[in-house]
Amino acid sequence: MYTLNCKGKLLVIDKPLIMGIINVTPDSFYKGNIDDDLILMAEKMLNSGANILDLGGQSTRPKSIRISVEEELQRVLPAIENIHKNFPEAIISIDTYYSDVAKAAVNAGASIVNDISAGNMDVQMIKTVAGLKVPYICMHMQGSPDTMQENPQYNNVTKAVTEFFITKINECKNAGITDIIVDPGFGFGKTVEQNYELLRNLSSLKILDKPILAGLSRKSMIWKALHTTAENALNGTIALNTIALLNGASILRVHDVKEAKDVVDILNIYSNA
Repeated sequence: MYTLNCKGKLLVIDKPLIMGIINVTPDSFYKGNIDDDLILMAEKMLNSGANILDLGGQSTRPKSIRISVEEELQRVLPAIENIHKNFPEAIISIDTYYSDVAKAAVNAGASIVNDISAGNMDVQMIKTVAGLKVPYICMHMQGSPDTMQENPQYNNVTKAVTEFFITKINECKNAGITDIIVDPGFGFGKTVEQNYELLRNLSSLKILDKPILAGLSRKSMIWKALHTTAENALNGTIALNTIALLNGASILRVHDVKEAKDVVDILNIYSNA
């Protein structure tokens, strides 16, 4: 069991949690809910079992173009303020690698920072999160979004990710961050084969003694393997979410909350039968 202090709200991880993805970007790789009303989408996710709403204003898909801090703030701050006003008890995560965005988002109502770069794209991020006193989701990525899929190479991807987190957790702790979540970064600087190797060995990350977040939802490791599209990758997502939970994941980051909650509930019944 883990506990996360989200600005005074205690989030207890005694069973897997669901993080619902809300993209306020014009170029999300998955278009599923992007045209829905923001509040209706948030309400639907919360009613379907989402424990966290993860809101992002910048695409991080392969070869995506980086936007400025100012543009990202214009996208995310009104959305966070609106969700926080309508659902004050909801736990909101800000998906950003900019420390200025993280700080403004937390002040606007977010209570978790989710950083795909683990502080490597903004040297002020770890110090900033420590000062904000909120949980930090620390993700592994080889390279950056614009270059990460250009022939990623590892001698042993699981070993490389584990060693990365050992170093990064110490850095976060030394800065004063209390609650750290690790995200192995499926699809971020990894081939399809490397992603599946990492998923198969996900339980190795338990040695870190931190909650493990699995972000597999509708990613190319699914739809490329099934020769389909992101829009048609729900069944594959359900399968990989099930494997991730069996291998030790504590949090599922998903587009489809109800289906992920069904996976959690069924595995809970299975484990206690």
